[in-house]
Amino acid sequence: MGFIYNGINSKNMKIKARLTSWQASPALRNTYEVVPGKAGVADFGCDISERIITISCSIYPQKSFADLVSVLDDLAEWLNPMNGLKQLILEDIPNRFFYARLTEQVDCERLLRTAGAFELKFICPDPHAYALTDEQFTISSVGTHELQRITGNTDSEPIYQLKGTISGSTSTYISITTNGEELRVVGALTADEVLVIDSGLVTAKITDANGNTLRNGLPVLDELNFPVLHKGENEITVSAVGATFSELKILAKSRWR
Repeated sequence: MGFIYNGINSKNMKIKARLTSWQASPALRNTYEVVPGKAGVADFGCDISERIITISCSIYPQKSFADLVSVLDDLAEWLNPMNGLKQLILEDIPNRFFYARLTEQVDCERLLRTAGAFELKFICPDPHAYALTDEQFTISSVGTHELQRITGNTDSEPIYQLKGTISGSTSTYISITTNGEELRVVGALTADEVLVIDSGLVTAKITDANGNTLRNGLPVLDELNFPVLHKGENEITVSAVGATFSELKILAKSRWR
């Protein structure tokens, strides 16, 4: 096995890597409360915490100890956690990626004079794995539409890209209802603009046709009711009142828990 970090394969860095364990579910953050006079505790549910990925690595014998150190120097530059989160792909699980960085120091054990072994411990502040090839949908007419999300095993926070014309008056709007939750767009939008709504980042922006940001999109939303897509069937209803709806593109951001 190998892994790809920030677009670079571990094999190209002269590193052999393998997974020796797998965290089937990230750590839980449980919420309990002691209730006087009641046995046990009151359970207020739980959420998931960060994910830890540990990779066992080795470096084959080099020509000299200096060459071994050179490989480790290149590794330190490649995996520098000061550069922030980067995309991590594990070749044993090639259909998904994580946003990760190193969380601990790397100590190389010298096995032979010019070979070594070490562990890399990555932290994923967002514990989800995301699909490398994402599901995308396009809606080009008002009405109710059924969408089937196949990839992943949990709810996703999609990106909506809305095209249409809204004058911005109080009586004109475009409504997008996702699984019973309505998102109403009431602000001005011209035919050559795109409203991009990102549920994962909890933000919105208005861009031109080339993707260049023109202005903040949050003020054009009636409420900050960001959509969520379920695994399996999803019902999306689009309506326009005094406005023109052109197209809604949906990037599912399909993911695994």
